Amino acid sequence: FSLKELHGIFPWLVESIFGSLDGIIVGWNLRCLQGRTNPNEYSVALDFLDPSGPMMKLVYKLQAEEYRYDFPVSYLPGPVKASIQEQVLPECSLYHNKVQFPSSGGLGLNLALNPFEYYMFYFAISLITQKNSPVTHHVSPSNSAYFILVDTYLKCFLPTEGSVLPPPSSNPGGAIPSPTPRSPAVPFSSYGMHHTSLLKRHIAHQPSVNADPASQEIWRSETLLQIFVEMWLHHYSLEMYQKMQSPHVKLEVLHYRLSISSKHHGSPAQSSYQALHAYQESFKPTEEHVLVVRLLVKHLHAFSNSLKPEPLSPSAHSHTASPLEEFKRVVIPRFVQEKLYIFLQHCFGHWPLDASFRAVLEMWLSYLQPWRYAPEKPPQSTEPLPRSVSEKWATFIQENLLMYTKLFVGFLNRALRTDLVSPKNALMVFRVAKVFAQPNLAEMILKGEQLFLEPELVIPHRQHRLFMSPTLGGSFLSSRSPAVTDASFKVKSHVYSLEGQDFQYKQMFGAEVRNLVLKLAQLICQAQQTAKSISDHSAETMASQSFFSWFRFTPSEMNGSYTGNDLDEIGQDSIKKTDEYLEKALEYLCQIFKLSEAQLTQMMMKCGTAQDENGKKQLPDCIASENGLILTPLGRYQIINGLRRFELQYRGDAELQPIRSYENAALVRLLFRLSSLLNHRFADQMEVLCSRDDFVGRLCRYHLTNPQLVQKLRYSPVVRDRTSQNWGPRISLRFLASYRTLISLLMIYFLASWFYVGPVGCTFIILIGYFLYAVIMTFFFEGWKPHEH
Repeated sequence: FSLKELHGIFPWLVESIFGSLDGIIVGWNLRCLQGRTNPNEYSVALDFLDPSGPMMKLVYKLQAEEYRYDFPVSYLPGPVKASIQEQVLPECSLYHNKVQFPSSGGLGLNLALNPFEYYMFYFAISLITQKNSPVTHHVSPSNSAYFILVDTYLKCFLPTEGSVLPPPSSNPGGAIPSPTPRSPAVPFSSYGMHHTSLLKRHIAHQPSVNADPASQEIWRSETLLQIFVEMWLHHYSLEMYQKMQSPHVKLEVLHYRLSISSKHHGSPAQSSYQALHAYQESFKPTEEHVLVVRLLVKHLHAFSNSLKPEPLSPSAHSHTASPLEEFKRVVIPRFVQEKLYIFLQHCFGHWPLDASFRAVLEMWLSYLQPWRYAPEKPPQSTEPLPRSVSEKWATFIQENLLMYTKLFVGFLNRALRTDLVSPKNALMVFRVAKVFAQPNLAEMILKGEQLFLEPELVIPHRQHRLFMSPTLGGSFLSSRSPAVTDASFKVKSHVYSLEGQDFQYKQMFGAEVRNLVLKLAQLICQAQQTAKSISDHSAETMASQSFFSWFRFTPSEMNGSYTGNDLDEIGQDSIKKTDEYLEKALEYLCQIFKLSEAQLTQMMMKCGTAQDENGKKQLPDCIASENGLILTPLGRYQIINGLRRFELQYRGDAELQPIRSYENAALVRLLFRLSSLLNHRFADQMEVLCSRDDFVGRLCRYHLTNPQLVQKLRYSPVVRDRTSQNWGPRISLRFLASYRTLISLLMIYFLASWFYVGPVGCTFIILIGYFLYAVIMTFFFEGWKPHEH
């Protein structure tokens, strides 16, 4: 094909691979393509899209001719699309000199992208647009072709060792030029103080880009990173986030949501909040999206940590530092920090309270621990002691203080609303506590908070954003300023640039957060007790599942009581893991916040583990009123999380209970009619017999009376003045409709046939044996009623 023909089919080819922007065309469906299920297609796709494969060679070939391709602005992330449509140029240099008016008859604004940018835009945004791809089997995101390609592109264009491989060229000895500056096709005003591209700093005043291979290297690396960050993270703007922190705005948005839930049309006066709601919350990241972002974060840490040590001589540094090395120095604070923080804040506030939050949690923890991706190896030790965080990471912690402190508070608020008896939720609490309990980490976070709280420097209102990212190789302040003042200024500029000048900082080691930690510790204790009770209950249940106990008729089957928990099904191993996770998490929290043994003992006393007079768990927290017991917010929390429960029992006529799964419906109805007929015909005779004081009266009461007359049970708090109902002496044959009873009788008849005992004789033996058993039980346990059991 000629270049002109390749230029014409390139957009169609890209769309055929990655799918259309509206998601209608699926393309190759790289997100669901796995080597385990489709090995041939998987290997072909990876080879074709490899950085040195045919597709990238086509990209570089078209790049040499400086072709341009239109990308609709309407498919860009919300904040970028909104600012461009308002003719305000985004801060990211990726969009500079690329916005164009539509041609005559066209609709909407477009970006004029070079082939490399166009390819990477489609590749990155396919993670977002192809959400509803048809999946016929379980897909592991980390094993998909898309995930592998992201990792491959990161390793190629952001290498931790060596330099970026030069692009293949059709001209021997030639190079592919980076995009030349273009005059803007539409007048824009730039908001904020955007950062100058590293590329522009190295190609300025150069007659030819090809003369400087380093600029070519840094251009592809920076472009790739900017596209990934913009497409995956820039879905919530900093300005809108800061507005949402205002209590007034939060209240107005809440009113708007309530109005939407109550009626389908919104009020015209709330149009601005409707726009804010759509602007901030229309995008909902998926678990796969978060896993890809975590891969990006981990690689950026490794890329940044591969920076060569600075030479002792400043002059040597200025002559030897390459553009790639300088790019490593600022890659995280300049390109990632702000957008990742807003992204995490949204996830912490809007992600469902379930185990899928683990993906967000691990991505956050990966960002907090850059030392895990440092090239140096930890010293070998025979004792498995936790590795202490080196003091060299103090600067990173201080310049990312909100990532540690505010998001930790956000996690505490989530943990207080989750069921900690669940092993997956307990594991998340354990993971966070373990990370923050690393030696020396809490001390460095506390030092960062102290630097922020120093009242010696006031940042001007219009200058705080200037210091959001460090300049290359320079300091935020003059060299005449003390080091402590310089560090304090960095921390304050970081906090105010992300949260605004009116931000009220909540100290991680302050009294308010400490109280949250104490509440969490108390809930951990309660969850441990609940897990223990579930384990005990499960053990008792397993012990009762013996061969002979299978023939018993347990009381819970007929009285309708429920003494178990939905977590009974998680198994003994999971309960054991839950207890281990919670025990270690509590230990780590005590290390981080210096909780004393006395405080732990006091918490254990408040956990509600005391036993009532019947040896059962206490009722959920509630208050007495004229209408009975009313649950408090704490009581609702205890019920939702399985910490306490009411002992629910059926209080109506046992004969009128719904037919159970272990009963034969036809027999239940037939035996009910027969019992009703006998009770109606012999009611007076049974009443006379039960009123006798001799042994016959006791025997009749044992068989015919209602056990509710003697057994005092706990009622539901809904009805306070409900009294036990008495239906008088009566016959109940419903127990004969139980499949367990029927099978037991059939097995007895079958065993009797081995001894040549006929059905009539076997029936007579059963009745005689039961009569003797009833006589013995009448002497000792008159209140127990076996035929309803």
